[in-house]
Amino acid sequence: MTLPEAPRGRPRDTRAHQAILTATAELVAEAGYAATSIGAVAARAGTGKDTIYRRWSGKAELVYEAVFTETESGPVPDTGSLTGDLTALVEALVQEFSAPAAAAALPGLLADFAANPGLRSRIRGHFLAPARTRLAEVFERAVRRGEADSAVPVDLVLDTLAGAVFFHVGLVGEPAGPRLAGQLAGLVGRGIEAR
Repeated sequence: MTLPEAPRGRPRDTRAHQAILTATAELVAEAGYAATSIGAVAARAGTGKDTIYRRWSGKAELVYEAVFTETESGPVPDTGSLTGDLTALVEALVQEFSAPAAAAALPGLLADFAANPGLRSRIRGHFLAPARTRLAEVFERAVRRGEADSAVPVDLVLDTLAGAVFFHVGLVGEPAGPRLAGQLAGLVGRGIEAR
C-alpha cells in the first residue's frame, strides 16, 4: 500500500493572506499606488516581504487582488431575469471602482499593465477567471429562461460591462448615480437578448 505524499512546506495562513490584502488596500487609499511598497505592506500586515513574494509576483498583482477582486467573493446574483442579474453585477462593479483604493490604484496599475504584457496576461488569466465564471452562470440561466442566445460571447459582455464602469467611474471620474447599473444592464441585456 502506498501512502499519499505529505504536502511540502507550511500550509498557507489565510489570516496572513487577508492581513496582506487589507494592508495593501489601506496603504493604496492613504498614500497612492506609487508610494505603496511591498516593504510597507509587509510592515503593516505584520509579515515578511518573502511571504508576500511567495504569493504574488510583485506590487501590481498584489494591488489588483487587494482592490479589484472583492466582487468575486459574493454569491452570483439570481434575480430571476437577465437584466436584474446584470444590474446586480454592475452595481458591485460600480462599488468596487468607486472605492478610494480603486481610484488611487488605477493610474499606476494601468501604467504597469501597459509596460508588462506578461502581467496583463496573468491578471486576465488568474484574477479575471472567477468573474467570467460568475457571468457564465448568469448567462446559462438566461439561456434556459429563453432570454439570451447560447452563442453570447461571455468574455466580450464582461469586457463591455467592466469597461463601461471603468471608463465612467475610473477615467472620467463621474459619480456613479443609482441609475448607472440599471442603464448599463438594460443596454447590454437588450443587445444580447434572444430574438
